[in-house]
Amino acid sequence: MAPPGTKRVLSGITATGRLHIGNYIGAISLWAENQDQYENFLFVADLHALTIPEDVTGIDLRARVEEIFALYIACGIDPERSTLFVQSDVREHSELAWLMTCVTPVPWLERSTQFKTKGKIADVDTGVGAGLLTYPCLQAADILLYDADFVPVGEDQRQHVEMSRDIAKRFNSLFGETFKVPGTLIRASGSRIMGLDDPSAKMSKSLAERQPGHAIGLLDPPGQARKAIMRAVTDSRPAVDFGQDLSPGVENLLTIWECVTGATREQSRDQFDGAQYGTLAEQLVQLAQAYRACGLR
Repeated sequence: MAPPGTKRVLSGITATGRLHIGNYIGAISLWAENQDQYENFLFVADLHALTIPEDVTGIDLRARVEEIFALYIACGIDPERSTLFVQSDVREHSELAWLMTCVTPVPWLERSTQFKTKGKIADVDTGVGAGLLTYPCLQAADILLYDADFVPVGEDQRQHVEMSRDIAKRFNSLFGETFKVPGTLIRASGSRIMGLDDPSAKMSKSLAERQPGHAIGLLDPPGQARKAIMRAVTDSRPAVDFGQDLSPGVENLLTIWECVTGATREQSRDQFDGAQYGTLAEQLVQLAQAYRACGLR
């Protein structure tokens, strides 16, 4: 049991797609680092995986849940210091989600990035489930159920946490002070790792399943990880040049390097300024192989 006064955090990852280095840097490594500072409740969101049924067609969802838990532990999450659980094992998630749905205005849900990007008009017309629209209500229930003080997330999830805060405030205004309004924990650097093949788009579990070279999967064989890194988009210059604005692709590779090694931007400058892109990529390959050899940690 955490000492009195310890702040509580709640976070989880949806059980679709394979975990990649963006998940590790933006979320899992942050959870591991903060285990002694906070009381941690960390889960695998199997109910959220059903939002788009096509995402789970043909996969063994339970096996995917077990794989994610194994990676949590491999990445440094200690079950003795953090509470790990499956979302659907706690029926109150679904029960509270209904109450959250009843108090959440539809226009709030329609503004959700998740709905606007995955629920385009053409898709809605062909039968996308209502779960895609009400996704933020379940996410609010996930958070509010545990009286979480903070939600450690990547930058792309900030909007969902803000909506959870708004839903909590609306519920409290209607029925009296009931839920704690949570804050966020977001990395100053590395909260949004971009795709290796397209540094203008966030690294995505679903895209990684369909597009080889998009991400560095935490379970990728060494040869596959090496191929993805060595083919990563950079720019047309011959070498890394800190004297000019770095391209999104080069910035992405440097951010990955710095977040995993703990290097500062000045240290990166000392090591890579003037180096050919192959040198930077090769260093990332060796780093990925070293992490895999020691169980990711």
